[in-house]
Amino acid sequence: MNHNLMSMALFKHQRNIEVLWSPTTGITSKFIVILLLFLSALPFFAGEKTNNPFGLVIHGGAGKITKEKMTPEKEKAYTKKLQEALDAGYAILESGGTSLDTVEMVIRILENSPLFNAGKGAVFTYDEKNELDASIMDGETLNAGAVSGISGIKNPITLARAIMEQSPHVMLSGEGALEFARTKGLEIVPLEYFKTEKRLNALRKMKSADQEKDPDKKHGTVGAVALDKHGNLAGGTSTGGMTGKRYGRIGDSPVIGAGTYANNKTCAVSATGHGEYFIRSVVAYDISALMEYKGLSLVEAADEVIQKKLVKLGGTGGIIAIDALGNTTMSFNTPGMYRGCRMSTGLCQVLFYDTTK
Repeated sequence: MNHNLMSMALFKHQRNIEVLWSPTTGITSKFIVILLLFLSALPFFAGEKTNNPFGLVIHGGAGKITKEKMTPEKEKAYTKKLQEALDAGYAILESGGTSLDTVEMVIRILENSPLFNAGKGAVFTYDEKNELDASIMDGETLNAGAVSGISGIKNPITLARAIMEQSPHVMLSGEGALEFARTKGLEIVPLEYFKTEKRLNALRKMKSADQEKDPDKKHGTVGAVALDKHGNLAGGTSTGGMTGKRYGRIGDSPVIGAGTYANNKTCAVSATGHGEYFIRSVVAYDISALMEYKGLSLVEAADEVIQKKLVKLGGTGGIIAIDALGNTTMSFNTPGMYRGCRMSTGLCQVLFYDTTK
């Protein structure tokens, strides 16, 4: 229940009520006033849908995404998949569904697409394995769940949510996370499911160049943030990590406060970028903290962290975020970021490139 909106409804006709509630007003009239007040509040207690703003923002990774390197076929494929995710998430919100359900559904769609570095189509580790990370957070309760270094789970974001809701823990990893997934009946697939020739070729290209970095210079994480009709925020992030990662490396995506954060007081954030810098900068939480403690707007806070603090450290990437009032931002310091949003205001867009230049 949105208590601020309920208070507004109760006192919408305050001036008229004060006139009616005078010493000269009869008992019958006063009874009518009480009845009107009760009926004004009833929709809120009954859980009736309100005209609160709602919507979602999604991303599919940031990096050297430029018009010059994009073929018409590739652009069409990315646009179609991102729009599919937006439409599916918006349908949940429009019907009165929760922000958590929205975030999970949207990320599952992106995890199932080989276009992105999450789930099917995840990048390979140096040892030619696929190790997945994901996290999700509920802005109403501040509960969170995360999984790291997992193999075999078709949808890591669903496992992250199961950890949040069905265990006393926040993060599980490796074989232990897989065992937990089995006990909850989550879908486990053969390891071959995640492999694509494109990702395998990227690893071999990196090895042949004798370098420990992604040759495409893209951070292919996927993520979603949402605000539902009930005023609740949620955020989630999922990734295959960095091409050629070694020694069980874990990035920011499963780290609450770095890659994902949600708080109904402020905003929900999902990040994509060079994870080491996002962890050190506690990027997602820092944006929320700047809003809560310094009174910055969502856009101001995001740009302060992504365009200034992160750049000063040498970190690259971006974030998507939505606040409790329905304001959104998609801030990044790379040439491009796969991103999109769909809001109850009518705004619906899918973008790839830096539109400020």
